[in-house]
Amino acid sequence: MYMAYAVFALIMFILLFNFFYVLREYERAVVFTLGRFWKVKGPGLILIIPFVQQIVRVELRTVVMDIPPQDVISRDNVSVRVSAVVYFRVIDPERAIIQVEDYQAAVSQLAQTTLRSVLGQHELDEMLAERNKLNAHIQQILDEHADAWGVKIGLVEIKHIDLNENMVRAIARQAEAERERRAKVIHADGELQASYKLLEAAKVLSQQGQALQLRYLQTLSNIAEEKNSTIVFPIPMEFLSIFKKD
Repeated sequence: MYMAYAVFALIMFILLFNFFYVLREYERAVVFTLGRFWKVKGPGLILIIPFVQQIVRVELRTVVMDIPPQDVISRDNVSVRVSAVVYFRVIDPERAIIQVEDYQAAVSQLAQTTLRSVLGQHELDEMLAERNKLNAHIQQILDEHADAWGVKIGLVEIKHIDLNENMVRAIARQAEAERERRAKVIHADGELQASYKLLEAAKVLSQQGQALQLRYLQTLSNIAEEKNSTIVFPIPMEFLSIFKKD
């Protein structure tokens, strides 16, 4: 008799255990009744009819997914390995369960193919210099496709762009050549500006004879300060004019 009560109590406990589910704040339950979608329930305590209804738990928290390194050939035929990370979350549990078999695997595969496709349309310099622009472009494409699965792509970040040693050395030589080019341009600009200033000074001195004499005396003073064994005295052109023939 007591054994029958014990068995009955055990059966009731199992049934009650299958009746109630507790969902956390970030969880939702997609409920199916006899295989048909019924509703999304949660969070908190929910009641389910055993053997008639089934639930699938879905988390609404942001998922951080690493995209494995992908071999990419840029538009200028440079082979690189690129890795990235994708941040996404479920915003519609119904579509995330019904519209796709495994939404996390679907997002991962879509991110890999999109990463190769988008980066293959750009040159290496653009990959290195315009990473934020590429991140936004990839995120937009992923978000458009994942919306049908009830998934929101929040952010895409390219983590690493790995180059082979030959390409690293080539980029270093290119950067050195660019620095030399800039130095030469700056030096040439300085020479050009100095020539303009010298031309202006020559015009002023040619118009003011006294200023020319002062400059002459200043030059002699500078020469005298040096320890020179020979001093050359420059003669102004005005002194030679007396020797000119009419």
